[in-house]
Amino acid sequence: MDWHILIAPLIGVVIILLLVNLLSLPWWLLKNSLIGAIMLYIINFTGIITIKITFIHCLIAGVFGIPGVIGLFIYLNFLK
Repeated sequence: MDWHILIAPLIGVVIILLLVNLLSLPWWLLKNSLIGAIMLYIINFTGIITIKITFIHCLIAGVFGIPGVIGLFIYLNFLK
C-alpha cells in the first residue's frame, strides 16, 4: 500500500480546518470588540471611570471582560 493514499486526505483535512479557523478569526475579533465597545460606553456613561474608546481598548474589554476593563483603568490612570 502506498503511503500517499493515506497521508494526502489527512493533510487536506488539516489544511481545510486551518483555513476555516483563520477565516473565522476576524469575525470573532469584531464580535468581541463590539461587546467591549458596548461595555466601555456603558462604563463611560455612568461616569464612574472614563476610558477612551479605541479598537484596542474595545478588544481588550471584549476578550478579558471586567478584569480587562479594570486592567485598562489601572494602566491608563496609574502606570502610563
